[in-house]
Amino acid sequence: MTQHDLTLISGTAHADTDVVELKHLIDGAWVGSTTGEWFERRSPATGQLVSRAATGGAADVEAAIAAARTAFDDRRWSDVPGAERAALLTKVAELIDDNRSRLALMETLESGKPISQARAEIEGAANIWRYAATLAWNIRGQSQNALGPDMLGLVLKEPIGVVSIITPWNFPFLIVSQKLPFALAAGCTAVVKPSEMTSATTVMLGEFLIEAGLPAGVVNIVLGYGDPVGTAMTTHPSVDMVSFTGSTAVGKAIVAATAKTLKKVSLELGGKNPQVIFPDADLDEAADAIVFGVYFNAGECCNSGSRIIVHEDVADALNEKIVALSRKVPFGDPLHPETKVGAIISPDHQAKIDSYVKEAAAAGAQVLLGGAPLDIDGMAGAFYAPTVVTGVTPDMPIATEEVFGPVLSVLTFKTFDEAIALTNDTRYGLSAGVWSENVNTCLEFARRAEAGTIWTNTWMDGYPELPFGGIKESGLGRELGAGAIDEFLELKTVQMRLGKSRQKWV
Repeated sequence: MTQHDLTLISGTAHADTDVVELKHLIDGAWVGSTTGEWFERRSPATGQLVSRAATGGAADVEAAIAAARTAFDDRRWSDVPGAERAALLTKVAELIDDNRSRLALMETLESGKPISQARAEIEGAANIWRYAATLAWNIRGQSQNALGPDMLGLVLKEPIGVVSIITPWNFPFLIVSQKLPFALAAGCTAVVKPSEMTSATTVMLGEFLIEAGLPAGVVNIVLGYGDPVGTAMTTHPSVDMVSFTGSTAVGKAIVAATAKTLKKVSLELGGKNPQVIFPDADLDEAADAIVFGVYFNAGECCNSGSRIIVHEDVADALNEKIVALSRKVPFGDPLHPETKVGAIISPDHQAKIDSYVKEAAAAGAQVLLGGAPLDIDGMAGAFYAPTVVTGVTPDMPIATEEVFGPVLSVLTFKTFDEAIALTNDTRYGLSAGVWSENVNTCLEFARRAEAGTIWTNTWMDGYPELPFGGIKESGLGRELGAGAIDEFLELKTVQMRLGKSRQKWV
């Protein structure tokens, strides 16, 4: 392969923006770090300095948690009627829409993702805030009226308290929007830590919350690194719940850290998501969805369809279609409107992606396409070629581990049971897909596949109304859907005796 076989977009678009200075939001005020330290973020595509952020420390986290604790305990937010909470969340959605271009630009500059994708994500995030607003209207407990003539039982749903929200770098604005509005709809207060690599849009969200009228202290934002900021947010005794999206390894560490105080934990972790293609599938449709699924966000996506399990009778035909389509996908300048795949988040991560491919090739797999970093004219950052690896066996790390890059692993099967076995032969269980014209095949696969989301004859569609989350080592709990608000609510039983008919014990 040469780079001329691919569709590459040179670096011709330039963002004429000043370096953004980012501070913590603590108790309604924008403040620098108590240490006076700052860290810089450069674009992974160009090396351009994008933002300069306050480096949080233990004292900053302590202040933020104290503000959130006070705001929850004095009920300045949880006592606000649901209709008023909903109105504020809707106002935030409107502010997101009004600032979509500015948000998308900052997300592209910090993360390296294509500007067109960033705009779509911001639009999707605004809709999530609107959906969460509808749930604030409808927090309902229940009553038990059959306990006898003089007893009434009530089950109340109350906000869990102070929530630590820790978000990753790959979808910084979308993922905070899958957590924070539901916590606010429930009446909780929060401390939010974005990834140190993509802090800007979360800070902008803080500006919108203030403009919308959120009381001081209800949402606090602390910038900085996982240690010490994230560590303190997960272990502090005044925090009631931790909501985290990121790697499975860090998720396990959070569970261990929170065990001492028995906090509630919600985790959205890694995935090694298969798409299973049966012989009767529409191969053209499948190939297009596969290419989208593996290259979307440069494969830096927990839902990446990075593992294809295809029936051996159609494997060669499908591989040919995938390679042909892969060559057409525009890789390159994230600011160009036609680019579909931008930069890798960092050189270190690019090296990690490359190591998986090289290891698979050394073990006997065939690299049909790609398998190397890309040089893009006019771009100084890290890019990786669209990569298709066949002849993969289930024991190879590229088949079992989350590569988190634009790399497709192809395995084959002969029977339905073998396909199911390969699907479930992973410690992850986030999502899975099936391609077949036979509805019975699709339904049986959906029942037997061990994953939180199953797509049939499609891939990675998403709606605020539908829950999202994984099983096994892909996480705990669910985001989105009507049940998302329940993650941030506790049940309280109230038993009421009516009248004076209680039988005396003594």
